[in-house]
Amino acid sequence: MLKTAEIEKIVKKFKVHDTDSGSAEVQVALITEQIASLTDHLRAHNKDNHSRRGLLKMVAKRKGLLDYLSKNDEKKYGQVIRKLGLKK
Repeated sequence: MLKTAEIEKIVKKFKVHDTDSGSAEVQVALITEQIASLTDHLRAHNKDNHSRRGLLKMVAKRKGLLDYLSKNDEKKYGQVIRKLGLKK
């Protein structure tokens, strides 16, 4: 789980407008950070299949949000991909 300070920092970096907290860009950034955290956990605890299932669900959710962004706003999609260092 991410700490509140980390969440606020990510939201501040990816928000579209001042009161934004749930746009697709912000959600993708938050999920990416959670995926990185859970990946580190699974490296240490490789038999934790319950967490592995959660990781796979997060990856699928992020993919869906990225597909939505790519269909609706290609420019924002490219910016998010570059900022997060993800592959297309």
